[in-house]
Amino acid sequence: MNHIVLFEPEIPQNTGNIMRTCVATDTKLHLIKPLGFVIDDAHLKRSAVNYIDKLDYEIYENFEDFKNKNKGIYYYFTRYGHKPHTSFDYSNKSRENLYFIFGKESTGIPKEILQTDLEHCMRIPMTGNVRALNLSNSVAIVIYEVLRQQDYNDLLREETIKGADYLER
Repeated sequence: MNHIVLFEPEIPQNTGNIMRTCVATDTKLHLIKPLGFVIDDAHLKRSAVNYIDKLDYEIYENFEDFKNKNKGIYYYFTRYGHKPHTSFDYSNKSRENLYFIFGKESTGIPKEILQTDLEHCMRIPMTGNVRALNLSNSVAIVIYEVLRQQDYNDLLREETIKGADYLER
């Protein structure tokens, strides 16, 4: 299973957008405290629209609490990483839990955490004109690369509300 992990997220709109992406991609969301908002904050609900009730998520007191409860392969996203996010095989033939860890908007993931697994530290390639991409955009880029490599698992490939033949009608 795929998992998105937000280390101390600060901006409710980003987390709300990520919640919606997690629902759309059948990905579990893990939130590591402290959070920069209250989980029932109106901004958060507005960003996640009416999908928050379909979200599979868990909140942890700190990174150690998260690690103690979740086994699998951890991938860390940092502007200091030396490998692009596309350089790993996420096809997950071994069926391990894959955790994609993103840091807080202001400072990222602490250096002390990153130094424990430099092999799995990566970055999304970009110009030197910006420090980093928006957190929710980064999560979307990464999870869709993961799903592409997994042939999108059981995600729908056709519209179901208006019908697969909507454009032909």
